[in-house]
Amino acid sequence: MIFAYRDIPIYYEVVGTGRPLVSIHGWSPDHRLMKGCLEPVFTSLESPWQRIYFDLPGMGRTPGAPWIDGSDAMLEVVLAFIEGVIPGQHFAIAGESYGGYLTRGVIKKRLSLVDGMLLICPVADQATRLEHAPAFQVIEKDDVFVNSLTEEEQQYFTGINVVQTQRVWQAFKTDVLPGLKLAETAFLEQTLSQHVPYSFDVDQLDAPFMKPSLMVMGRQDHVVGYRDQWDLIENFPRATFAVLDKAGHNMQIEQDVVFHALVKEWLERMLQS
Repeated sequence: MIFAYRDIPIYYEVVGTGRPLVSIHGWSPDHRLMKGCLEPVFTSLESPWQRIYFDLPGMGRTPGAPWIDGSDAMLEVVLAFIEGVIPGQHFAIAGESYGGYLTRGVIKKRLSLVDGMLLICPVADQATRLEHAPAFQVIEKDDVFVNSLTEEEQQYFTGINVVQTQRVWQAFKTDVLPGLKLAETAFLEQTLSQHVPYSFDVDQLDAPFMKPSLMVMGRQDHVVGYRDQWDLIENFPRATFAVLDKAGHNMQIEQDVVFHALVKEWLERMLQS
């Protein structure tokens, strides 16, 4: 489906009916990243949820635009999309990496409408995310399998994942890699990158976010780390905070069993609140 905002046709998919859950993927992949890691959770849930997955501008099937020159403009698009697809409704929200940064922007701007928050390996502080992140290290590697991949596949796979096995590759190939190949690199590097930090303090909330939340990081995440995220915890008094071992920036597929259990518990907490 397409939702048009200004000059941008935003591609999105809706799965199921019920309480809305809006999901925001990270920088470069597309909606398949979020759909791939969240949909397995709903196969064992009876309570209805309407899952809304969309491609950010410059990623997936949504084209970029010259005026989206930073996160302020990107957040404008996200807010317009949510209001256009589920006007005036309460919703839960999930964001991964850069999508986690945008998610916090949505909470700041629409605090009263958000019923729950999930952050997956979120960007916390743009200025210190690399400085405070651990060095990249591989925890588990199937050398025979990795060597069976093409050179291009190895370049995509081995530079980001700390668990390099066939199981992780299959999820990465389905959920992450297609988006990486579709991304408008020039737009991301030359336009959106101009003003990545917000012009405002996204974590200065008018009041703490008192709804059920879940923040999940990878202990070996060399892209955003896990230490800066702890500084956010007081904004979310009802947040579960988890740092998973044997997990990098693709924690959701490297530790999928634990991740799915945590997400299911988060969804149940929202139904009970």
